[in-house]
Amino acid sequence: MSDNSPSVEIDQSKPSIARVYDYVLGGKDNYPVDQAIGDHFIHNLPGSVAIAKTNRDVLVRAVRELAADGIRQFIDLGSGLPTSDNVHQVAARHAAGSKVVYVDNDPIVLAHGRAILATDDNTVVIQADAVDPEGIRNHPELRRLIDFDQPVAVIFSAILHHLEDRENPLGIVRFWRDQLPPGSALFISHFRSGDNDETKAAEGKLQETFGRGRWRTDSEIAAFFEGLDLAEPGIVPAVQWRPDRTGADAIGSAERELTVWEQLIVAGLGYKR
Repeated sequence: MSDNSPSVEIDQSKPSIARVYDYVLGGKDNYPVDQAIGDHFIHNLPGSVAIAKTNRDVLVRAVRELAADGIRQFIDLGSGLPTSDNVHQVAARHAAGSKVVYVDNDPIVLAHGRAILATDDNTVVIQADAVDPEGIRNHPELRRLIDFDQPVAVIFSAILHHLEDRENPLGIVRFWRDQLPPGSALFISHFRSGDNDETKAAEGKLQETFGRGRWRTDSEIAAFFEGLDLAEPGIVPAVQWRPDRTGADAIGSAERELTVWEQLIVAGLGYKR
């Protein structure tokens, strides 16, 4: 992994989406300001922290499916901090030689990526913002690693709901869709609008903390997949997207009534043919 990225400066006085996510997943790469936000969800919105694990689990399953479908290149936008079963680890487990580009605008993600992936020639972390898709597409590290003549999977795991409408998330998704060759795929997980107090409270807290956040309706989320072949089972609550039949997922999420929090985040996988 070459090191031509900007120097890393971490502001510990402001909460970070990546670090709050890290905290609720049990990580250690966070600060008191992040822990305070995480504790709000843990104590005031009980059950909400399960969303982070649910989203991580569905991402693992999606990468496994993509690797099984023969895709060997991955771009993970808004990747967040490293945790167990990162995209490059899952991909390599199912398809040796897979190449992964992680993209995040949080400098602490860059710092940890440099340390963890310094000797991994097939994986790189770049500091960039998802709202600048052309800048990411033309980044020298991405151009070095990713061959757009071959299938590529672009991952939007719990990132698009942090973008406001004025930032044109639909345009960002379509930019990547149009860049990809046939055989490629887009994976998206997204918070959906819910007519309940819990969902409104969670959305309000993130807007209050980060000044951004937009839960979207089912039809708005479906629009992200326009022009793609939607894989089974379609856009469904993440816990119901191709669940494993062992461990925690074996409890029968397809047959029981889902919790408010399980209904809050949905996932889908679309292929470009």
